[in-house]
Amino acid sequence: MTSRPGSPDQAAGTPGWTEPSQWSDAAVGRAVQAGDERGLREAFDRWGPVLHGLARRRLDDQDAQDVVQAVFVSAWRSRATFDPTRSSFPAWLVGIARHRIADALAQHYRSEVVTDPEQLHRGEATGPVGPAPQDAAADRVVLLAEIEDLGEPQRTVVRLAFFGDLTHEQVAARTGLPLGTVKSHLRRSLRRLRTRLEDDRAAR
Repeated sequence: MTSRPGSPDQAAGTPGWTEPSQWSDAAVGRAVQAGDERGLREAFDRWGPVLHGLARRRLDDQDAQDVVQAVFVSAWRSRATFDPTRSSFPAWLVGIARHRIADALAQHYRSEVVTDPEQLHRGEATGPVGPAPQDAAADRVVLLAEIEDLGEPQRTVVRLAFFGDLTHEQVAARTGLPLGTVKSHLRRSLRRLRTRLEDDRAAR
């Protein structure tokens, strides 16, 4: 096979060899798929900031950094499954990132939904009781779908409190709602989410 400038098919120092930073996006994808660590490093440099920004919309900075790391670990381990005829390499990475973000959000919500709403209202949170590992994916789908079904302003209040890790007072300041109203929305929303999760588990 004849190597092409801009592709990872050649060894360093050979005629026509180019730096990974000069590779096309498709070439980076081919390099990762072939197990070339130069491709993985270039992919991290090229798309890591983009994926971090995507994760940061829903998670705090540390969780977003963890998501980015997990994305590239997953991409490397599952590189053989990348199919350039179905999607571009950046789009494939974004798809992995969306799953990782959903996992992080579901883990966060599992910890919150099982908390007794009255104790949460008083600031006396109980310890979380997580589901069995095999139920995690199903819980994620149920919780995220139910959150999206919340009406406004409940959905915004829940997102600010748990996606943004804001206190009740900060949520009230951000939304312009009275503090008592914010607490009421959170209390009712948590009850709804917990009930929905329990009903779904009972039906499995």
